[in-house]
Amino acid sequence: MKKSILLIIFIGFSNIMLGQLYEIGVSLGGSNYVGDIGRTNYIYPNKPAGAAFFKYNWNPKIALRATYSYLPIEGNDLDADTDFRVTRGLSFTNTIHELAIGLEYNFYDYNLSESDKTWTPYILLELAAFNSKYVVSENAPNQYVFDNKNSFAIPFGVGIKSKLVGSWAISLESRFRYTFDDDIDYTTDTIQSLNFGSNNSDWYMFTGVSLIYTFGRPPCYTNGL
Repeated sequence: MKKSILLIIFIGFSNIMLGQLYEIGVSLGGSNYVGDIGRTNYIYPNKPAGAAFFKYNWNPKIALRATYSYLPIEGNDLDADTDFRVTRGLSFTNTIHELAIGLEYNFYDYNLSESDKTWTPYILLELAAFNSKYVVSENAPNQYVFDNKNSFAIPFGVGIKSKLVGSWAISLESRFRYTFDDDIDYTTDTIQSLNFGSNNSDWYMFTGVSLIYTFGRPPCYTNGL
């Protein structure tokens, strides 16, 4: 009897695993930042960036998603739209490495195996941790010592995806990250030459195109929202 129960559980679990649809993909596009230096456009990709992700389609409306992103950022006051910043003339570069987990919510049912469900707009709701450089000290005028630190961000995003051919799909999305830090542009009140910041937290963003490969048997979805 015990062996029969274990066999039923194993078969049921195997069917669930095989019956779901999985996706892997890569994103290529651009990143940008909004803070105390340079432009203040939230969608203005000015540095090449990329990402890789894995998704588990819980049902036709919801996919669970994990993403690694490589996001160089820069700011230059000469590109700003205010006279104060242009005259000030500050600039910086930094590189963000981010891990994000969360869910992708489709506005329409999405299923590549059904011809009338092969595209949808969607939103992203995630939690993100990121690594970036910050200034530790100033050894000599304009000669700074840097270190790396880990921080958290509140991420959200929007996109649209569609079947491309066979098991391949394509998407266009923008992701926005509100950080709890004001120093990814190196501003700090402990070094006079870098004490140019406000009390507002910095943002960083990614906008790009994703190529997605779908695999697994035709889905037997969990009942969803």
